[in-house]
Amino acid sequence: MLKTETSTALDIVQIARHRHTAKAYDGTKAISPETLEKLQALVQLSPSSTNIQPWHFVFATTAEGKDKVVQSTVEKYPFNSNSIRTAPLVVVFAGRLAADEDYMAHLLEREDRDGRYEAETADLKAERKAQMHGGRTFFANIHKQDLKDLQHWMDKQVYLNIGQFMLGAAALGLDTTPMEGIDTKVLDETFGLREKGFSSLVVVCVGYHHPDEDYNAQLPKSRLPQAELIMQA
Repeated sequence: MLKTETSTALDIVQIARHRHTAKAYDGTKAISPETLEKLQALVQLSPSSTNIQPWHFVFATTAEGKDKVVQSTVEKYPFNSNSIRTAPLVVVFAGRLAADEDYMAHLLEREDRDGRYEAETADLKAERKAQMHGGRTFFANIHKQDLKDLQHWMDKQVYLNIGQFMLGAAALGLDTTPMEGIDTKVLDETFGLREKGFSSLVVVCVGYHHPDEDYNAQLPKSRLPQAELIMQA
């Protein structure tokens, strides 16, 4: 049974207040397979502009996999290495480098198979598909041809995914640490991301914070006041 809108809103605010960036992880605590499946569903189900889904993920759960991620921190960002080693899960978030016609067609056919264009007649179905394809291509072309920031626009969609992922992880009782302190070239080469058409952006550690070593868990949350941030209209 779904909770009421009020109770759900209160719950999600409580989770947001409790969530923090973990500074140390308890390496003895594992993430269950069931929870791992939910985390994978979170990145899959994230919203994106025009449903363009311009992302790819590496879920590193083994010591070998996490050591590969660690290599991206050794030279410039050694302060991030320990969390990557001790967290039970490390996720590499990567963004798409291009959105060509083949990819647009791939998205459209996936949406069709998922039933998004069902209609009373074949002509109406074709019209709905054409409208979606035209709209998505329209916005992509604005960023490609006019604003000339297509990759940056797609990267922003990945950051939307990261935000949803971290809040969802907190709702599952997990702690997270987002890291831009990584050498993306090392990660791209290690996991062959550029050959797949992607480039790494952010690493997120996931697990259970260390009760003694995670100093940030004990600090009060500090945010600018709503009166300063929000304009009522």
